[in-house]
Amino acid sequence: MSESATIQVREQSKRFGDNTVLDRVSLSIAAGELLVLVGPSGCGKSTLLRCIAGLEEPTRGEIRIDGRLCNDVSPRDRDLAMVFQSYALYPHMTVAENLAFSLSVRGIPRDESARRVRAAAQRLGLDGLLDRLPRALSGGQRQRVALGRAIVRQPRAFLFDEPLSNLDASLRGQVRVELKRLHQELGATMVYVTHDQVEAMTLADRIAVLKGGTLQQVGSPADLFHAPANKFVAGFIGSPPMNFFDARYRKADNSVHGDGFELTLRSQMLRAGLGETPIEIGWRPTSFAPTDGEAPCSGIVDVIESLGHESCLHLDVGRARAMAIVPEKCAVPIERGAAVRFTVPPEEIHVFDKATGRAIRPDDAAEN
Repeated sequence: MSESATIQVREQSKRFGDNTVLDRVSLSIAAGELLVLVGPSGCGKSTLLRCIAGLEEPTRGEIRIDGRLCNDVSPRDRDLAMVFQSYALYPHMTVAENLAFSLSVRGIPRDESARRVRAAAQRLGLDGLLDRLPRALSGGQRQRVALGRAIVRQPRAFLFDEPLSNLDASLRGQVRVELKRLHQELGATMVYVTHDQVEAMTLADRIAVLKGGTLQQVGSPADLFHAPANKFVAGFIGSPPMNFFDARYRKADNSVHGDGFELTLRSQMLRAGLGETPIEIGWRPTSFAPTDGEAPCSGIVDVIESLGHESCLHLDVGRARAMAIVPEKCAVPIERGAAVRFTVPPEEIHVFDKATGRAIRPDDAAEN
């Protein structure tokens, strides 16, 4: 393998006519890092990847690979390998010929090409498929051939544009594990685009969340899950998604309350004067703790979904809808249509400015 590259994106913007697809996005990707770009459809993640690859020209900003300005460098000369959503295999070529094609174009000697093809095939479990044509392969096998075609090039970085979206759920999980293992074995720089936040959480060293062409937050999966920068990130990262409620803050006892709940926050959680600021609070479905005693929260169970070892409850908390995950054999009897009392640990309550969506953290607290 070639030495892994660092990639810097500085103040990157991209417009198509009057439509701004990327708005001053800046990212630094370390050598050997697997960074996942995630966000809803149309957020600009694939456009950003194509700008890094050289397939799109940015309207403004810089792309640097190992410190070298690459805005005017052709895709071929950036030494990056891209794996697309479609497998893009040559239908008339065998697996071995597909794997070797880019090497022959680059003038790699036949012996070296054969060695690289054998190594990639072994790594990806394609040894017994080298003589087959793409039409004789399953979707997962075709995607592994597409990965192998990138690996044999020994690029300085890999770029993946939703490579698993054409696979069914079980195959996605299988190939995702193979990709994670591949990254661990190669130690290569990888930039991976997906709209699937579960895929992002399981694969990434760090995740960059995009919305409407702007960067919302960059951090480890744990950072984004436990300390989201704003309501959008909190709602996008995590499955099932976070529950949100309109709330009011009471400084006297450092609590938040609204229809169906009254919860105490961590000490000095909120800055002084927040009583005048409309807020929302959120907690994750796994933070729900039902009790058969006195409790500060209550809701009416509407739907119960059995997931085997646990159940997903859909309930009405005041005028808001919420989801809760509880053990299948919950200590508190739960039935459809029944009222359920529950608590939420103070450290698992997230607070957001209702006007801006920005998370309000303990660092925002003012001395009383």
